[in-house]
Amino acid sequence: MLSCAYSAGICGIDGFLVTVECNCAKHMPSFEIVGLPDNAIKEAKERVRSACLNSGFGFPNLEIIVNLAPADIKKEGSAFDLAILISLLQASERLGNREDSLRVDLNDDCFIGELSLSGDVRGVRGALCMAISAKQAGKKRIFVPYENAREASVVGGIEVYAVKNAREVVNFLIGIGELEKYTYVPDEHESEVACPDFADVKGQAKAKRAAEIAAAGGHNLLLIGPPGTGKSMIAKRIPSILPEMSFEESIETTKVHSISGILPSDVSLIRTRPFRSPHHTMSTPSLVGGGRIPMPGEVSLANNGVLFLDEFPEFSKSVTEALRQPLEDGAVTITRTSGRVRYPCSFMLVCAMNPCRCGYRGHPTHECTCSDTEVRKYIGKISGPLLDRIDIQIEVPSLSYNELSGSDKTEEPSSEIRKRVNRARQIARERFKNERTDNGSTIYCNAQMEARHIRKFCQLSEACSKLMERAYNSLGLSARGHDRILRLARTIADLAEAENIEPRHLAEAIQLRTLDKNYGI
Repeated sequence: MLSCAYSAGICGIDGFLVTVECNCAKHMPSFEIVGLPDNAIKEAKERVRSACLNSGFGFPNLEIIVNLAPADIKKEGSAFDLAILISLLQASERLGNREDSLRVDLNDDCFIGELSLSGDVRGVRGALCMAISAKQAGKKRIFVPYENAREASVVGGIEVYAVKNAREVVNFLIGIGELEKYTYVPDEHESEVACPDFADVKGQAKAKRAAEIAAAGGHNLLLIGPPGTGKSMIAKRIPSILPEMSFEESIETTKVHSISGILPSDVSLIRTRPFRSPHHTMSTPSLVGGGRIPMPGEVSLANNGVLFLDEFPEFSKSVTEALRQPLEDGAVTITRTSGRVRYPCSFMLVCAMNPCRCGYRGHPTHECTCSDTEVRKYIGKISGPLLDRIDIQIEVPSLSYNELSGSDKTEEPSSEIRKRVNRARQIARERFKNERTDNGSTIYCNAQMEARHIRKFCQLSEACSKLMERAYNSLGLSARGHDRILRLARTIADLAEAENIEPRHLAEAIQLRTLDKNYGI
């Protein structure tokens, strides 16, 4: 007898519906799975067999063939186990009472989950992506492992049932049991940012202003200065001033974390912007994604958030150069012989570095022990094209004793800075509400503007044009550097709630793109 159940697979961060066809015939007993399965799916035969026996269903002594359709797409992972079991029980007439030959209508259902040998249903990666694909395919119910129920419940328009074991599912399908139904209820504390506060940072007003501008426009930021000046301290506090994510951004970020297997079971939707800070010994695939079975890298895990690279020149040059295309495109495409996947990576890059290997070049009291050749070699680890993609390049000088020890001055808290950032982002959202990028993506901040948006929204007055011309010629700017200064000036104008870019906004933007020549950049 032939039966069909439905499951879902993953390609990139998107899911696709998989039809699990099972045919049972009275021939020599065998069990085969076809439809381009990977090793994990091929091993499902033993998991399903054992789960059947230990759940009390018995295993049919028949020729069993399971096909995963569409058969021309590679299937990976163990999320098909539950659907294979249900389809097998239906085909062998074991889903209901054998005497009644009861058949259950499975056309509106989707089954997700890995089976243990005992019949328990274990969590899988990418449940949110699969739930979205099931809804888009018109399914009305989806059965997911208990630990994946929260994230799957975010998808509206489909009933989500939490499953602990195979016996529960079968009893529910034949009408003699109940399953827990999950409905997404937003948590008022989901959007709270639990991270250090800018009130802890003494002095460094210029660097904090640069961080505020970067957060308001989603601009990339480079902090350069001697050790102990507060570069890392400032960078780690940037999430506290970033605006809240939209629902679309939250869904996209949650999908990336879900397929990576790092989404906590008690989290339904990521509402705080991610902050990733990998060590400088990381490899290129760890940064941009890859592997035999492609997985998202740090740039994608930082999607809609911050990627912080401390001790920037200490990263391998092959690693830092791999950032160039993701910074420009906002997505990473990984190609393998088995197919191609695309991961989003629209992130804010924040880097911190010393001016030389010893760290004290240009320091007022510590003498630098590096020669000019050593300094050029150290700084040269950062290529010109990569540096050109960093909008803000700011010097963080060492603090005087009075600045550090002064207790009479209260530093501005993150909450106040965030209010200004939110106002600037709201202005930008209103400006771009009818605009899209070339690939159809929504524009959330000024850093995402493309050339046609810059021509439309960053028009300069005569005074600004003359200032821009002098800066372009004297600083030797590239066309990309020119556009990035205009984006930066637009953000500064938004923070000032000004309709047009004024000379003072443009002048500040130009200052944020240059560094002291002692650093050799």
